Amino acid sequence: MSPRVTLVVNPSSGRGRALELLPHVAGKLRDAGLEPEILLSRDFAEAQSMTRSAVASGVDVLAVMGGDGMMHLGVNTCAVARLDGSDVTLGVIPAGTGNDFVRGIGLDPDDPVAAAATIGAGYSRPVDLALVGNRFVGGVVATGFDALVNRRANSLAWPKGSLRYPLATFAELRVFSPLSYRLTVDGVVRELEAMLVAVGNTSSYGGGMRICPDADVSDGLLDVTIVHPVNRLKLLQLLPLMYSGRFVRDACVEQLQVKEIVVEGPGLVGFGDGEMIAAAPLTITSVAGALPVCVGAPG
Repeated sequence: MSPRVTLVVNPSSGRGRALELLPHVAGKLRDAGLEPEILLSRDFAEAQSMTRSAVASGVDVLAVMGGDGMMHLGVNTCAVARLDGSDVTLGVIPAGTGNDFVRGIGLDPDDPVAAAATIGAGYSRPVDLALVGNRFVGGVVATGFDALVNRRANSLAWPKGSLRYPLATFAELRVFSPLSYRLTVDGVVRELEAMLVAVGNTSSYGGGMRICPDADVSDGLLDVTIVHPVNRLKLLQLLPLMYSGRFVRDACVEQLQVKEIVVEGPGLVGFGDGEMIAAAPLTITSVAGALPVCVGAPG
């Protein structure tokens, strides 16, 4: 008997790319012998209702198609359901501008049809998640300069897509100064100033910026990247190196691996998977093997 699959789609993701590619994605699922229920959401609230209803109905696979916001929704719906005894597996189909969670679990962030084929193949493996309060994060929790850029980018009415982030970066850079942090790292307290403290379950955010380049979703640990105070020019020089991860070679960068970190400081906010999570204090904990996700065949 074929598994029951529900696919919840944000048709506006990728400036309409999701809707354009949906027939190919649906065809690939049907080629695998699946008969997916396909639901198009008009906004976040409707998408949330659709995912929760699907899981409550007992689907075997909840698949979400869209950007990192849809991935964040799918991660939380499935992870919470599993805490209540559900056996649901998450399937992810990238169709946004960032696609960082998809990238982090080893799928091609630019190929939604291949992701659909992965769901059809029926393989899954458990991946770690970060727990922040009562929210799960699949990717990276940003708390400094990067979080402020994310907040500014989300507030921009124009332009749409990935161009918002460079514009927001330059705008934030003009007024930014180092932030005061109080970190409790696996029980050890540190007080410092930093440009940012990023906590990664996966390696990247912002559409491929490898802020935690060695993060592994199956090691039960969170990777922490601290960028210590530098001038604006130096920070601007580091930003393009984040796409390769080479920025970590600079003396201003410190990397840690932790099970849990508490981030405190005046005015600090946390963004996870590109979504606003909460203001500090933030307790961020690794939850090992929290959620099975559809991936490629072993090897």
